[in-house]
Amino acid sequence: MNMLRIQVCLNGPRGAGESAAVPVTPGAMAEAAVAAVAAGACDVHVHPKSPCGDDTLSPRAVAAALTAIRAALPATVPVGVTTGAWAEPDPRRRAEQVRAWTVLPDHASVNWHEPGAEEVAAALLERGVGVEAGLWSGTDGVRRFLASPLAPRVLRVLAEVTDTDPATAETSARALLAELGDARGVPVLLHGEDGGAWPVLRLARALGLATRTGLEDTLLLPDGRPARSSAELVRAALR
Repeated sequence: MNMLRIQVCLNGPRGAGESAAVPVTPGAMAEAAVAAVAAGACDVHVHPKSPCGDDTLSPRAVAAALTAIRAALPATVPVGVTTGAWAEPDPRRRAEQVRAWTVLPDHASVNWHEPGAEEVAAALLERGVGVEAGLWSGTDGVRRFLASPLAPRVLRVLAEVTDTDPATAETSARALLAELGDARGVPVLLHGEDGGAWPVLRLARALGLATRTGLEDTLLLPDGRPARSSAELVRAALR
């Protein structure tokens, strides 16, 4: 059974234009992380932002976000970041930025369907950073991951259901899990997004899998009301 129960995903690629609750500054990320952990989250996933509010892997932004969050949280709470290709499209540059980080996260997500995923994952492992293998439904990520020599070395799989239709997201999640099989013996965190977020979260909890919630995955509570914070989403998930 996965020891990680609820990870909070504080912001994702979203900006304040989508919801005023989305934290984009290091201080706001730290406040949101504290509230989410107090609500019951035991792990934090965050997207550091540039001064313009865009996702970035720059050493300065990563250091600022991690330093602020860690100063506010107990040392026992792991904090991770993204390495999504949208933050740096050039695969070689992504790996270079990871190697240039001056403050290291506990873990970082690597989307296995993206070009350069193995190089980025290898750079993280070289630096002692745990790798969360992002395996998206509707991509060749699972096939590539299961064939990768790095697969047994990752911290966990993030099984991400990209089907946002609440009527079909659970079926898509089950298909993704079936494709994963035993995921090379690696723990699995299952989550959805937008309209599929709550159906997939319910399935994850029913199956005893780790899961996550937060303003990256959904802006809405289960009853359709706008969430005022990631902490509110965590409390709803635990209920």
